[in-house]
Amino acid sequence: MFTELGLYKCRCVLTDVKSSAPTLTHVIPSQGRLGVTAVTSLGDDVFVVRWWSQQVEVYDAKTFTLQRHITVPGLGECSWGLAACAHYKCLYVSGGDNVSVHRAELSGSSAVKRWFVANGPRGLSVNKAHNVVVACFKANMIHEYTTRGDLVREICLHQPGLTSPWQAIQLSTGHYVVSQCTSHGLVSVVGVDGQVVYRYRPSRASDVGQMSFPMGLAVKMNDDILVADNKAILQMNSSLSSAQQLTLAVDGGIRLPRGLCLDESRGRLYVGEFGGSRRVLVFDCVRL
Repeated sequence: MFTELGLYKCRCVLTDVKSSAPTLTHVIPSQGRLGVTAVTSLGDDVFVVRWWSQQVEVYDAKTFTLQRHITVPGLGECSWGLAACAHYKCLYVSGGDNVSVHRAELSGSSAVKRWFVANGPRGLSVNKAHNVVVACFKANMIHEYTTRGDLVREICLHQPGLTSPWQAIQLSTGHYVVSQCTSHGLVSVVGVDGQVVYRYRPSRASDVGQMSFPMGLAVKMNDDILVADNKAILQMNSSLSSAQQLTLAVDGGIRLPRGLCLDESRGRLYVGEFGGSRRVLVFDCVRL
């Protein structure tokens, strides 16, 4: 049922650890008719950005109540990426229509730094070097920047079939997993030279068929990869040789999942819906 705060809660009961599935424990409800484009977390905060919103919502990770908003001057009306950095205590937000990345301080200051990137910035991530990785959808590139906005690496994805990068996350091998947002979407692993190392191909041995517009990514500690496809959340191994659909029990199913975030400290997965009820679904008991 829903409480006065509009939060759905249920208990996570583990009867068999080996066979347990992620359990829906909370729902952060929609704010009007704005679909969720990205979600991330840091410490006791959950950050959510929505379509046509020029600010970031901040929720308490324990009570899921709305705490405050972070206003990002000049963000524009189309932001598809969020990434939080524990090392620098900052939040990165991509400005899709103003071709920029914004860095907001989270340590009490309201300062926001902005720098321009290649055309079409979409998903963001932070690697082990504490740099922010930007997938540039229209430029067909991956850019890596320091927290000051200095360009560290530019990866050109100019190979047949390697187009429309939506998000890129660096794996422990140094390679990058990339979601390709097309109607016949792909997930690829590329090297720092932009060459394809692995590419997911549907097989009869898998319950996952052809993907459609894969966007959000998350990576587990063992480098297993979670992918937000158009109607489901998929899990693949790091070589992309096997894939399966995660069993996530949600009434009515998950509608147009876009943002994904793994909270390792809590064993929790956040899934942001762009369609349907436009919620953030919170799953606990996630095996990392």
